[in-house]
Amino acid sequence: VQLAESGGGLVQPGGSLRLSCAASGFTFSWYDMSWYRQAPGKEREPVAGISNYGETTNYADSVKGRFTISRDNAKNTVYLQMNTLKPEDTAVYYCNTRVRGYTYWGQGTQVTVSS
Repeated sequence: VQLAESGGGLVQPGGSLRLSCAASGFTFSWYDMSWYRQAPGKEREPVAGISNYGETTNYADSVKGRFTISRDNAKNTVYLQMNTLKPEDTAVYYCNTRVRGYTYWGQGTQVTVSS
């Protein structure tokens, strides 16, 4: 199982970014996917999750109404559209899945929200 995040960067407050996570090594459409983030000095926290066919999504209260998780099973990719970004969204963002009892993480992508 491999997960590879991309799309992070530096953005001003109020701006937008779209993160991608390309998955391989497993049958992508069988498994739920999630995004987590970890800010400096803080524990890793869940941001959003999506069911295997995308029919169900869930979000942390701190990002509801601003972030949207989606997936394209034909491309084995999960996305996180982040709008109205705030400085407190600054973190390393990780893609996550659980396959056959094991939890897998990508290498993370840095998102910095600053003027």
